[in-house]
Amino acid sequence: ASFTISLRTVDNITVMIKLRPGVSPSCQIRVKNVIRSELKIKPGENVTFTFTCSTPEKYFIMEIQKNIDCVSGPCPFGDVHLYPLGLPRLNRTFIWDVKASTKAGLELKFSTPWLNQIEPGETCPDFVSYNINSCIDMATVNIGTFCRNGSVSRVKLLGGVIMSLHLPWDSPLTTSGFSIANRASIKRLCIIESILKGESSITLMSPNYPLGFPEDELMTWQFVIPSNMRASVFFHNYSLSNCERKEERVEYYLPGSFSNPEVFKLSDSQPANIAGSFNLSLQGCDQDAQNPGILRLLFQVVVQHPQVDENVTHLVDLSKEWNMTVTIHFEGWPSRIPLMSEPICLICKDPRTCDRVLMLVSGAVYKISFLCKDLSRLRITAEKGISCVDLRWCQRKVYSLLVPKAITQLPIRLHKFIWNILAPDLINIEITSPSLKLQQHVPEQRCNTSYSYSIVSATPETELNVGVFCPGGSIEKIQMRNNITISLKTFGKGFLNESNHQDLKMSFVPHIKDECTFTVSPDPKAKVYLQTPNWPYGLPPYVSISWYVVVPSKQVAHLGFSKDRMGIACETGRAYVNIKEETLGAEETVRREDELLPEPRNMYHNFWVNVSNCKPVDKTQLTLQFWVTFADKQIDLGVILAVVAGAGVLTTIGLTVCCVKKKKKKSQNPMVGVYNANVNTQVPGKQGLFTKGRKNNESHVYAVIDDAMVYAHLLKESNGSVAPEVDVYRPFDGPIGSLPPSPPPFSFRKDIKHSPNTEEPPPLTDTDHDAYTFAHQKSGQSEDNGDTNEKNGDTSMSLLENKEQDGLVE
Repeated sequence: ASFTISLRTVDNITVMIKLRPGVSPSCQIRVKNVIRSELKIKPGENVTFTFTCSTPEKYFIMEIQKNIDCVSGPCPFGDVHLYPLGLPRLNRTFIWDVKASTKAGLELKFSTPWLNQIEPGETCPDFVSYNINSCIDMATVNIGTFCRNGSVSRVKLLGGVIMSLHLPWDSPLTTSGFSIANRASIKRLCIIESILKGESSITLMSPNYPLGFPEDELMTWQFVIPSNMRASVFFHNYSLSNCERKEERVEYYLPGSFSNPEVFKLSDSQPANIAGSFNLSLQGCDQDAQNPGILRLLFQVVVQHPQVDENVTHLVDLSKEWNMTVTIHFEGWPSRIPLMSEPICLICKDPRTCDRVLMLVSGAVYKISFLCKDLSRLRITAEKGISCVDLRWCQRKVYSLLVPKAITQLPIRLHKFIWNILAPDLINIEITSPSLKLQQHVPEQRCNTSYSYSIVSATPETELNVGVFCPGGSIEKIQMRNNITISLKTFGKGFLNESNHQDLKMSFVPHIKDECTFTVSPDPKAKVYLQTPNWPYGLPPYVSISWYVVVPSKQVAHLGFSKDRMGIACETGRAYVNIKEETLGAEETVRREDELLPEPRNMYHNFWVNVSNCKPVDKTQLTLQFWVTFADKQIDLGVILAVVAGAGVLTTIGLTVCCVKKKKKKSQNPMVGVYNANVNTQVPGKQGLFTKGRKNNESHVYAVIDDAMVYAHLLKESNGSVAPEVDVYRPFDGPIGSLPPSPPPFSFRKDIKHSPNTEEPPPLTDTDHDAYTFAHQKSGQSEDNGDTNEKNGDTSMSLLENKEQDGLVE
């Protein structure tokens, strides 16, 4: 197709057609049989040309520049037209270069749907964009790049302006969409007006962004907002230059303020909840010539409807708390930065100080309010530090790890509450849950509560992730050697109801030998799974972990491991699993890393499980999981029969003894005392039983010498019967100590089977210290003393006195 472009001299328009950058010259321009790669048409010229290809838009672009001189002559104010007509369908840029005096101002007024500023490098959805540059003397400042469909309605500039409109080759746009007007001097670089209707937001940048704002310049943004709406300002990105004089700042003219202009630093929290229209100005400074730095600003203005409860304040009383911070923030903070297009939720600590993130510190009382339609998008993260300063005071105090009521009463969901606990040297930390107990979150036994605790034990060198725990399990106590961090994390809305039942407590305790010790008291009806910390990454080298499992007296525990080997190879040292019941004489089961783990076994008493790590070789980690179940103890039928048989034997013996005693009263053989030199009357541990030493009492003298023992030879002569072994009392002439002779050690008695591991024999009873053996004559021997009375009452009376009383009775 053939194209003809005719330019009038009075219009001062130049048309330039040239190849797109980076495109090979596969298509050319033919003018009067002359082939060329570019074509320039000046004012007053009329040129007809064709392209050598059917798709010239892939190869060529076109610039149409109009020069307007408002210094030497009148300016053509009014609507700006796209001229000339009949241009080929190429990507094209219309440029209006307006030269004007710095004593006057120019105004670019845009028709609806107005403009929206974008960052350099971004593209507009319809690929139609405007670029505005201000020209002061010989300097050019890029005011910004804009797309259609926004809120920027006017831009006022000091001096000249270069305005560009970029259109794609297939754009149907036929009008420029703006007009130029003359205005009085604005005494600043530029003024950008933005009209915000209804709920909306706009993002704006300082001129030359992301490069520096001109030195010691001033510019203003005017925001036209209905008085029944509320606006808030947020600085998302800024930097400061190095000032020699003055100070970089922003100034606000706010409706209803008695202190306009209100001055803020760029680092301050900017005004929020502004009712109606306001102005924002950016002021630069005189920069250091050697190191000027860069002043730049990217900010957002959000307009919202007043909230129904905007006048409702919530009291947050942290006056009695210490070393605690409370942060109210948007969901995903701080790792996620919300899109500027997202609906905004603001937290206000006073009517003008609102932000997306608000931090409260302990020791103060706050009255906060919310500018947010959906409070479910907000979260609370709190952090509290506990440390031990005075060791004597620390060990007597029990700390309740509870979320304060000041937080739970807010209409915001608690995301996380963190306790950072610092323990001094030689003091460890104990975590208890007396009533609820804790359940370890493992794949076979997942937590399904509304909150959980993540416990991490840390030193400057290592970090041990103890695990994730939730209430309602079997772990009563966890003791750890290092500083720890406990993070309570909530899931869903149920925490508000369950927060009243928290019972986690912490105290400082004496030093323990293991890195971590668990005390487990399981529900007899439950199957408990326990696993090593740092799951699934493995225990750190040389770390030792212990579990103490409580077994109910009427039950037996069944212990088993989830795999048959530890699954590691040691580079240095050995890894061990130790199992031992807490009872006298119990054998300890020990397995190394190169051995099979113990088979499932029954445990009848409380028991310990200990896992000690070595330094594993690369790519091997020590991770162990074991389980415990309970069952009622089964009584063996043989044991029952043995008990019944034993009871029968005892009954028979009892009846026999009764009969013998009854017969003894009628004919009692005379007693013969035979001294047994191998028996001692000392009771270990009962030295106070004898109030006098042997030299001062008569404990070595026979209390009773039966007549039958003294006159045994007469009995033999009278009836010819064989007499028992007898002896005649002779005084003891040897040395006498302060204590009676000791009996042989308990372990040497032949009639008792003693375990080689027994540490201490059971205490001896008084009946073990009878120093005399009594023999009876056979039936039919004479009876000189009649019945012998047996006393079970007062034992302080000597047997001799007892015998005398028996003679008186006779």
